[in-house]
Amino acid sequence: MRLKAPYETSAGTEWNRRIILVQVFSEGLSGWGEVTVDETPTFTSETTETAWHILRDFLVPMVLGKTVSGGSDVGDLLRSVRGHEMARAALEDAVWDIEAQRNNLPLSALLGGTLTEIPCGAALGIQLSHDLLFEKIAGELAAGYQRIKLKIKPGHDVGLVAKVRKTFPKIRLMVDGNSAYRLEDASLFERMDDYDLEMIEQPLWWDGILDHAKLQSKLKTPLCLDESIRNLHLAKEAFELKACRILNIKLGRVGGHSAARHIHNLCVASGIPAWCGGMLESGVGRAHNIAMSTLPGFVLPGDVSASQRYWEEDIIEPEVEITRNGTIKVPKGAGLGYTVRVPRVEQLTVRRRTWKDTSRISFAVVGRQN
Repeated sequence: MRLKAPYETSAGTEWNRRIILVQVFSEGLSGWGEVTVDETPTFTSETTETAWHILRDFLVPMVLGKTVSGGSDVGDLLRSVRGHEMARAALEDAVWDIEAQRNNLPLSALLGGTLTEIPCGAALGIQLSHDLLFEKIAGELAAGYQRIKLKIKPGHDVGLVAKVRKTFPKIRLMVDGNSAYRLEDASLFERMDDYDLEMIEQPLWWDGILDHAKLQSKLKTPLCLDESIRNLHLAKEAFELKACRILNIKLGRVGGHSAARHIHNLCVASGIPAWCGGMLESGVGRAHNIAMSTLPGFVLPGDVSASQRYWEEDIIEPEVEITRNGTIKVPKGAGLGYTVRVPRVEQLTVRRRTWKDTSRISFAVVGRQN
């Protein structure tokens, strides 16, 4: 799927998303999950190709033909696999979708969600000029988005924040460094304390916690961890070391709904506000994010936004839309609450692998390659 505009971060620029979808069949129902991985190993060590390999050669064979009561059982079956969280999440989340349909519940309700609308923020990639950035910010605010997130990188940080804050003095504003900085840059972030930022997201090492704790101790502005938190154990470490005051929970990054709920519950118990991060998902991944974001600990606007911010045409119907108040209304239908446009998926599909088990369940994995 081609993005409507290039999306630049400190790790590079994306135009096209190679998306792997997982469809699971059981008892006459089917559920969908999305592998929210990048094509290159610049966010985590996973890539589109590693996810395809791990699903094909390990994850699907571990689950095919097994009797499970729902999504959490799938998470248990895959527990022996180290890493590969995004591949695991897609398979587990598809079964959560089936479980919700089987119980005639919205997935949000099955997960324990309480919100009927979720607050939305807009994440903006690095732009070619300040004028273009200001134009985009104004457009997102006019559309209703409650918070603006700016991507930053070395040489494109404090001065940018100062200009944005001067132009938009009252907006909710945060920045995301995507691990592009080091602890030696602490003075740069201390200067950002002057600009009333809601948070600074993942400025240091992608797998680091201790340096973030050292940096947080120097700042008034809350740090938010993203890439560093891939499981419940790492979240506990981060909280005990006081490495952050806010947490971004990404469904794929932590391995699916089961792990996300455990981390969410830890956030609530620890008094850490949570919000849902985005990975330029198609409508399938976006629908799962919406369901997760209804949990009561998701108290800050997330990166879940309208389909039309990214795609000329999404693969679900209805497409995700936001209200003028900057919220997304949670669907009330069983399962994801959105219908996957299978003909559209077929149109975009260039690679497919199908497994069948006549006794229990079958899986289809579809993806895109050059």
